Amino acid sequence: MTTPVVDDGSVGRAGFVARHGLWGDAQHAAHDESRRVIDEHGVDLVRVVFADQHGILRGKTLTSETYEQACRGGYSVPSTLVLKDTSGRTVVPVFRPGGAFGMEQAGNVADLVLVPDPTTFRMLPWAARTAWVLCDIHFTDGTPAPVSTRQLYRRLLGELAEHGYEHVVGLEVEFHVFRLEDAHLDPTETTWPGHPPTVSMLAQGYQLLADDRLDQLDDVVQLLYRGMHALNLPVRSFELELGPSQVEVTFAPQQGLRAADDMMLFRSAVKQLCRRNGLHATFMCRPAVPNTFASGWHLHQSLRDRDGRNAFANDDGNEILSPVGRQVLAGLLAHADAASVFTTPTVNGYRRYKPNSLAPDRAVWGVDNKGAMLRVVGLPGDPGTRIENRVGEPAANPYLYMASQVACALEGIEQDLAPPPPTESPYDADAPRLPGTLMAALDALEADDLFSRRFGSTFMETYLAIKRAEVERYLGAVTDWEQREYFDIY
Repeated sequence: MTTPVVDDGSVGRAGFVARHGLWGDAQHAAHDESRRVIDEHGVDLVRVVFADQHGILRGKTLTSETYEQACRGGYSVPSTLVLKDTSGRTVVPVFRPGGAFGMEQAGNVADLVLVPDPTTFRMLPWAARTAWVLCDIHFTDGTPAPVSTRQLYRRLLGELAEHGYEHVVGLEVEFHVFRLEDAHLDPTETTWPGHPPTVSMLAQGYQLLADDRLDQLDDVVQLLYRGMHALNLPVRSFELELGPSQVEVTFAPQQGLRAADDMMLFRSAVKQLCRRNGLHATFMCRPAVPNTFASGWHLHQSLRDRDGRNAFANDDGNEILSPVGRQVLAGLLAHADAASVFTTPTVNGYRRYKPNSLAPDRAVWGVDNKGAMLRVVGLPGDPGTRIENRVGEPAANPYLYMASQVACALEGIEQDLAPPPPTESPYDADAPRLPGTLMAALDALEADDLFSRRFGSTFMETYLAIKRAEVERYLGAVTDWEQREYFDIY
């Protein structure tokens, strides 16, 4: 049996979770079950993690006894973890009065408190006697940190529920798996950021869904399937994508927060399983490896009403989408340029948008049209009717990608927006172009007040500063193209 744990405040803050009412019935029930699993499987270690602004998991590994204490008092981490760019650099002065962006609770690198959500508890099949759990982040006074991306999405789901709807999401994710040739761990190469690994292909490309080519990746498919099955992730298919060493995985539809949590676990599991087996998996959109093909993340989504029915299905007339489905569609189109920062948050992701490439380049929709940004799938009365957003990159923070969709949906519903006619020629349509760079997307985000209203000004100020700092580092770097173009001739 698990030894009773005294909540004496030596870990976190005594009684923090109960005092601030941070768990509901689901968390308490899941915690009881996780304690049973810890006992039965002899769990020694629990990784407590949270998603930072970029969708990168950060946290600590606790002993099982310490984890029990953290379930009562939380566990502290430095607040700078939510103020870093993708290189891991803290981008704002933190030792100043008032804290960063007016967050006084985060001043002078004060602690944030990780609060485990036991409904996400999993045993890790690749790490001996080790479990994993997602956390929410709070200030030490118990208030949710306004920069917490998971809690931001949960709050927007609550606003959607007030309208009588639940966000239902299916994942369709492309990524690359390479053979790891050199990890570049020589001390001279452990720069900030470090040298990327040298890799080689596992299979030839440009034979979409070719069975013999997928068989060449069967060891990878088997490895990933066993891992995903053990984690209880609702994977439906493994597919060979167009590029060499490129695969796609699809998931069954899930309630929104569960889908985002699953995406976080999936990306982490794929990278860790592959690395332990001499492979390198990357969710970078367009790796700088010769002949690679850009990867996307297509988000299939619908709304479920209070009776459990698909609110997008239209039983009246010839329209595929119901009235509320059309409102959501219009909201997604109206704010597509600003939402691009959340669907495509990296400099690299914008290299995917090429004409006639199965990646969108303008804000249009079509009926079963894979060149359009929004592809409406279904038939009148079809209970599987949904909107597929094809604009995203697989590196996106799942909570922000999905939250941006809900924010646009709410705007469409509340403003009773109507979409334009569908397109037959998505790359020739007279429609607004999507931002072509992260810099243009950030400008569009600042010019549209939707996300400041929906996400909150503190979140937006923080996020924009982090992304602007990332862009400044990119613009300040001398590229290979510049060296080749100018170094000799001038």
